[in-house]
Amino acid sequence: MTAASRIDTTRPHTARIWNYWLDGKDNYPVDQAAGDRIRALHPGIGDYARADRAFLGRSVRHLAGEVGIRQFLDVGTGLPSADNTHEVAQRVAPDARVVYVDNDPVVLTHAQALLTGTPEGRTAYADADLRDVDGVLAHAARTLDLSQPVALMLLGVVIFIEDEAESYSLVRRLMDALPSGSHLVLSHTITSPAMPDVDEAVAFWNENGTPKLTQRTPDRIAHYFDGLDLLAPGLVSCNHWRPEGDSRLPPEVAMFGGVGRKP
Repeated sequence: MTAASRIDTTRPHTARIWNYWLDGKDNYPVDQAAGDRIRALHPGIGDYARADRAFLGRSVRHLAGEVGIRQFLDVGTGLPSADNTHEVAQRVAPDARVVYVDNDPVVLTHAQALLTGTPEGRTAYADADLRDVDGVLAHAARTLDLSQPVALMLLGVVIFIEDEAESYSLVRRLMDALPSGSHLVLSHTITSPAMPDVDEAVAFWNENGTPKLTQRTPDRIAHYFDGLDLLAPGLVSCNHWRPEGDSRLPPEVAMFGGVGRKP
């Protein structure tokens, strides 16, 4: 069965709705309708989709530029958009190597768009599941040197792992396989009494869309960075992580992110 034949266009899908909120074209009317309904429940949803994307760009620029990381493992890639990980990294360091990992048939049909890059660097794509840590690492090792520091990118992906212990274990096992100097870049939807409309929007999604999402509090999300040195400013709203330009911080969004270094 091909990836395209596995795509269900009768039900809204997370990757396509996210693409819709980012003004992409890889979505269907069913995704647009669900996206509009969620936006009605939580008007700021588009803001945190954009904030998460901008967080990716700032974190990758920092790691490739100031830290000198030359290898990136992006798990849970999502649909290609502007400024994908390899584009940001190779703009700073043309010799950067990037491996994308996803097992979503929607994303797989667009994988070819990710298989581009600079002549000096390398870009690869693997069809694998976050839960298959050994498989992810085996795919990564074909392009990356896992004896050298790697930036593990887990943006908006552990939200799909409902079991708390399993989600922590998966992140820990991936980081344990990477050497000192590697970094974890992670973002996650939060639940907070200050943002009740987010809970309502997620509840609507989990009743109508696929795959289902799990929210966590900032304190629970912080545990993904246990054993790592969390870079300033810590785990914060994605639009508050080292913002560029205007020094005034915008209102928090319900997507928190952080970057941690493995000692």
